[in-house]
Amino acid sequence: MANLDLDIPSVKLPDGNEIPMLGYGTGTAWYKSKPGDIDQKLVDATKTAIGMGYHHLDGAEAYGTEPELGKAIKESGIDRSKFFVTTKCTSVTENPQEHLDASLKKLGLSYVDLYLLHSPFNAKGDKQVLQKAWAAMEEIAASGKAKSIGVSNYLAEHLDATLETAKIPPAINQIEYHPYLQHGDLVMYHKNKDIKLSAYAPQVPVTKASDGPLTPLLEQLAKKYAVNPGEILLRWVLDQGIVAITTSSKEQRMSDMLRTVTFTLTPREIEQISETGKSHHYRAFWGHIFDKDDRS
Repeated sequence: MANLDLDIPSVKLPDGNEIPMLGYGTGTAWYKSKPGDIDQKLVDATKTAIGMGYHHLDGAEAYGTEPELGKAIKESGIDRSKFFVTTKCTSVTENPQEHLDASLKKLGLSYVDLYLLHSPFNAKGDKQVLQKAWAAMEEIAASGKAKSIGVSNYLAEHLDATLETAKIPPAINQIEYHPYLQHGDLVMYHKNKDIKLSAYAPQVPVTKASDGPLTPLLEQLAKKYAVNPGEILLRWVLDQGIVAITTSSKEQRMSDMLRTVTFTLTPREIEQISETGKSHHYRAFWGHIFDKDDRS
């Protein structure tokens, strides 16, 4: 079911580049713990997503799926310039230039549109490690191998340390974000620092925490807009000016998720989802880093 006539909106990053607000991710269910044969199902699913109009493709060194992502891009027959490709360096404690070169080789690309430091946790709170890693990222930006640079899973303390010495601030921070994990003041922090946000796992309240208090409201809104509850969650993210990364292996679900760009929630509905979500806490990823009751 093609959706090529749908226009996925973009948001301008602080460096002037634009990022499509709805991206197709190759992590989570596609994750490969060890390098191996090409996962043809992922290649085919990504090609299907591309054919529907998902040209923002999100990968990472840690996912082990960069070869599949690159193969799908090549076999799509669409010019490289039409894509927005993101990948990520696993650790801030190692040389990101070497990691990017390896990623580009696996992707079969000469550059990525966005390169992220995947997490700050290997730095173990060492400001100098965070700052050194970011200085290396700035060299990557200067080289042209990444049009934009940013971070992932950073909290305010990690960003504060990075910004102390940064010549180029991070363009974006990709974090787990949904109504059950709103990160307190972190969203406002990003607005104040002019750092854009990208949400991974935005549909957690229906995929992993469907027994939470939001379920009745999501079902009510889904009926009103003739969509699925998961699409209400995606729209909640987009209506805040936040990029949403999602995925599926099913063509119908890919098509359904594109309906997200055909409607908007009212300010009251956005507030209702936010307030109801704050009454329940659920973190789907990085649980080994954070305490179970962590609200940050």
